[in-house]
Amino acid sequence: MDMTAGQNGGSGNGNRGGDGRYDVVVIGGGAGGLNAALVLARARRRVAVVDAGEPRNAPAARMQGFLSRDGMPPAALLEVGRSEVAAYGVDLIDGSVDEVLQEPREGGGPGGFSVGLAGGAVLRGRHVLLATGLRDELPGLPGVREQWGKDVLFCPYCHGYELRDRPIGVLGTHPGAVGHALLLRQWSADIVLFAHTLEPSEDERARLAARGVRVEEGEVKRLAVEDGTVRGVELADGRVVPREAAFVFPRMVPRDGMLAGLGCARDEMGWPATDRAGRTSVPGVWAVGNAADPRAQVVTAAGMGAAAAFALNLDLVDEDVERALLAPVGQG
Repeated sequence: MDMTAGQNGGSGNGNRGGDGRYDVVVIGGGAGGLNAALVLARARRRVAVVDAGEPRNAPAARMQGFLSRDGMPPAALLEVGRSEVAAYGVDLIDGSVDEVLQEPREGGGPGGFSVGLAGGAVLRGRHVLLATGLRDELPGLPGVREQWGKDVLFCPYCHGYELRDRPIGVLGTHPGAVGHALLLRQWSADIVLFAHTLEPSEDERARLAARGVRVEEGEVKRLAVEDGTVRGVELADGRVVPREAAFVFPRMVPRDGMLAGLGCARDEMGWPATDRAGRTSVPGVWAVGNAADPRAQVVTAAGMGAAAAFALNLDLVDEDVERALLAPVGQG
């Protein structure tokens, strides 16, 4: 069925066109999706944002490195952003998207997309912008998931300053752990790399030693957690190395399963391939933020959303011109 604006948590503004379509359906209501929606709405485009309410940074108490928003709780940024876009008539729809399908071109004009929501509702849009982020697949060591976003962390630029000069552990659960430990040395002189299942090369060991990063051999058994706080890293031989925080390198997976039927090209890492504006290989489909780049922070995602919106609106202008040229005189 076709979804009526205002259902399922929508804002009720009903800003679709006369053909029942939005100009853009944004999938994902984080910084990237909301900033794209803001720019597009200010360009007087009909926009819907579908959001499942599962932001990647939800476990974090604060976000850092965002000029004028440094230290703001992530949820507060989203609350402000949702209010801003709603004021411009954007339809905010609480839900998740199961699939996006391409619609056929009609009468020589541009086609569009049907966006199927969980539960059966369907939105129609001329373009689709994916801003769903990624999911972090964490190692199965006890304590990691429970402390994730608190004192088990990934991003040094997000959390390193708050942990400056404190004892930090890096878990060797990923090939990038050596580089992670060397990077964290910028914030603290007390860094320990727990080799776990890694076998650092001779060159890597030399680099770690040169920077004063200690390597603890042996597999990690668990994180030692007391009163909801990491106190150390327990090894399989029973030793506990005192630490106040642990960094892990998760396996990052884009949340892009809803695009599976469109055949979007992927880069060498398996992410949707985009140009600098966020265009995928499928005309009318865009991807921004962590859905396209695992390195993007909140401020980066917001900028990517704005850049995509500028380019997307120009594409819509071209489509509007083509449609007008095909229309009978006086009806363009």
